[in-house]
Amino acid sequence: MIQEWGRVVAVESGAVQVETLRRSTCSGCSINSGCGQGFLGRLGVDQGRGQVRALSALHLAPGDEVVLGLDEDLLLKSALLFYLVPLIGLFAPALLAARFSLGEPLIIAAGLVGFLLSWLLVRRFTRRHTDDPAMQPVVLRTLVGGPPGPV
Repeated sequence: MIQEWGRVVAVESGAVQVETLRRSTCSGCSINSGCGQGFLGRLGVDQGRGQVRALSALHLAPGDEVVLGLDEDLLLKSALLFYLVPLIGLFAPALLAARFSLGEPLIIAAGLVGFLLSWLLVRRFTRRHTDDPAMQPVVLRTLVGGPPGPV
């Protein structure tokens, strides 16, 4: 289970809106100076806060510090869905069009159409499963004294 600390900003029925601090691990990375993410971190771009809706059976109030949990398998499946499916949708039709010796403009068009269709498929899947409890983070526990400091 992947865990993240956050602060409750709103309470809903059976869920809470949690504000999390976006942190980067770039300060501990050995290639910090040569990485674009590290550069953006030094500029302060990644210092924003994000809001997440998390399921909760606990009685919470705005301002409470909580620990959120997300299943690793769900994160892996989501990454595959969002990154791999559109890539396959881009390359498979383009390679198929090239196999049939179609012209370059048709190969490009086939790749773009495949990418668009796969993107629409991913979008439909995510909208269909937006309220699925198995695909949402959960509040694991509340924190007393706030989140731990940097290690």
